[in-house]
Amino acid sequence: MDVEEIGDDHLFSGIETPLRPDAFAMEDELKMELIEKHFRHIMEIMGLDMTDDSLKGTPKRVAKMYIKEVFSGLDPKNKPAVALFDNKYKYNQMLVEKDISVFSNCEHHFVPIYGKAHVAYISSGKVIGLSKLNRIVEYFSKRPQVQERLTVQIANELKQALQTEDVAVVIDAQHMCVQSRGIRDSGSSTVTAFYGGKFEEEATKKEFLAYLGM
Repeated sequence: MDVEEIGDDHLFSGIETPLRPDAFAMEDELKMELIEKHFRHIMEIMGLDMTDDSLKGTPKRVAKMYIKEVFSGLDPKNKPAVALFDNKYKYNQMLVEKDISVFSNCEHHFVPIYGKAHVAYISSGKVIGLSKLNRIVEYFSKRPQVQERLTVQIANELKQALQTEDVAVVIDAQHMCVQSRGIRDSGSSTVTAFYGGKFEEEATKKEFLAYLGM
């Protein structure tokens, strides 16, 4: 089976994003300088006129976008800090954060994945700020991804941050590698889910999915 076929079959190598040991040895400025140079070469190979006013700044813009924006989740220094607070209200039911925007990129073709994430947890005595749930989703989304891995990475981070196994994650997303190339099916979406702890119980899972209208 060749590399392209593996990509289309949507396999992935593991839960951790595959990174070299020296992934962060190079400063961001040098990374952007090199990406700019190589992306300019790619554009030249495709026959684009790099003296055109609309195109000549594109390599630099792409380099900045890759390092500072769409793939910033690769760098651990951008990981959101999570502070735990005592559950003073003694709220012992599930907390659900719905419709968190997901913007990621398929690691097989480097084209967008976009959709919504829904996360929930049951407090073990500690809670976190609601915006941190969105930040965790955003951090793991901003890297080349496979949706299955993204789902598990978010769930594992929530379990660690909240000190509980009682977490659930559902992602419903559309993949441009399906919509704009290959089969070109613009109507399909992909749903992945993780259920941990109490969410593995049928009644709790059904309650969570009912909140989502699923």
